[in-house]
Amino acid sequence: MIVKILVPFVCFSACFVGAAHSEVSPGVVDVIVSENPPDAPKLAALAPEMVTPWEKMPNKSYLIPALEVTGFLGLLNLYDRVAYPNQMEGGKKVFSSSLSSTWDHLKNQNWVFDKDPFNINQFAHPYQGATMYGLARSTGLNFWESLAYSNLGSFAWKMAGETDPPSINDQITTGTAGSLLGEALFRMAELVLNEGGSKPDAWHEAGAAILSPPTAFNRTAFGDRYKRQFPSLNPATFWRLQLGAATSGPKQYDPFMDFAMSYGLPGKPGYSYTRPLDYFDFEISGRGKTNPVDNILLRGLLYGKDFHAGNNYRGVWGLYGSFDYLSPVAFRVSTTALSLGTTGQYWVAPGVALQGTLLGGVGFGAAGTTPGEFGERDYHFGVAPQGLLALRLLFGQRAALDVVGRGYYVDGTGHYTTVGSSAFDAAGGSETIIRIKTALNIRVYGRHGLGLQFVESIRDSQYGTQPRRHQSENTTSLVYTFTGDSFFGAVEWRDNANQ
Repeated sequence: MIVKILVPFVCFSACFVGAAHSEVSPGVVDVIVSENPPDAPKLAALAPEMVTPWEKMPNKSYLIPALEVTGFLGLLNLYDRVAYPNQMEGGKKVFSSSLSSTWDHLKNQNWVFDKDPFNINQFAHPYQGATMYGLARSTGLNFWESLAYSNLGSFAWKMAGETDPPSINDQITTGTAGSLLGEALFRMAELVLNEGGSKPDAWHEAGAAILSPPTAFNRTAFGDRYKRQFPSLNPATFWRLQLGAATSGPKQYDPFMDFAMSYGLPGKPGYSYTRPLDYFDFEISGRGKTNPVDNILLRGLLYGKDFHAGNNYRGVWGLYGSFDYLSPVAFRVSTTALSLGTTGQYWVAPGVALQGTLLGGVGFGAAGTTPGEFGERDYHFGVAPQGLLALRLLFGQRAALDVVGRGYYVDGTGHYTTVGSSAFDAAGGSETIIRIKTALNIRVYGRHGLGLQFVESIRDSQYGTQPRRHQSENTTSLVYTFTGDSFFGAVEWRDNANQ
């Protein structure tokens, strides 16, 4: 329903984050400080006790976001009634909900796996949840309170927004994955606002609005009441924007764009991890011809602690939340998961640093083939154990080598096809998906560089009486890279004498 608004959001988000200024206006309490070159003094993060928490802002409200979420869902239902008047399910118009259909859902609680297309279920619904989350977060609520609003909003939509049975998968992806996505977008929008000074100009306001429309709405609708900027406590950050061409076969070239940000990298002196997503890693990419939204990858520390080992290693460990959306041309997988793991940085040698993340956990996922031939299986839902190993070797400010491996095992019922007769298929099955990405980026001049990356995706599946199937896809990309003023993101905490 809302997929059409997401493609320009993806493009403009990367552009505005990339255009954020590197200087901070004087007089701002909560400034954004990028990592300094090795020969410059290291600036510590702001101590949490010196900053008034966002959740204790004087005009915090529980009523305003409740009314806003209700209004948002009402407008969404009205839009769907006009835009999709003939969409049917079970002999009923899907969006012609009424008091009768709402009472029927509340009374029977007949939860199912729905039959929406993959990009609607796994991409549009999380963004809908992120919108509801952002309405609560931008009025002073904390992460967990805002997560409750997103989940309650999702439940309200399934009860009163549609006539078809409420879906288990939507509740998970909209309420939970949407909250993780909403927090990351909220944090990035606040970085843009902070870099605009105490009174951000129109460009910074516009950039933040594209990243987090709910934040911009409340800043505009309530004037100064919700214009207080979020105390980020000066996280160590790294971001990059890439533009180029991707190819998965002879004479198959696609325009390619990728934006990535790491927020709260371990090692910043004085920075602490007291709030959910004080550390997170976010990436979004798309290919112009074959797949406008190719990947959305987000992992963040929900609860954990920092630690160190000697003078050369700093890290964090704890419970992570993640939302992954991988959509290669031939097949796709998306999960919302909880994992245990760690993220850290080790100084291998003077000027050479190794950053890495290791995660292992379980979640709820959807996976399957991309619809093609008549009767071909589309995707299914199930429990999804998964793992991640991400390594980045940094050669000073000159080059970075990334190797990222992801593995998913999706097993469960609720399988169906969305091509042909769209008949429900409850045959059990499972699939294993592995994705390995290798990328080399070299800084050529200033913040400009060139990169080459190779991605291999492999899928093995088995359903019911169908024969086991093996699929693979390889993609090579040549890219122009524009980095933030921290270049490749090495965090320095050592004394200059020890470098």
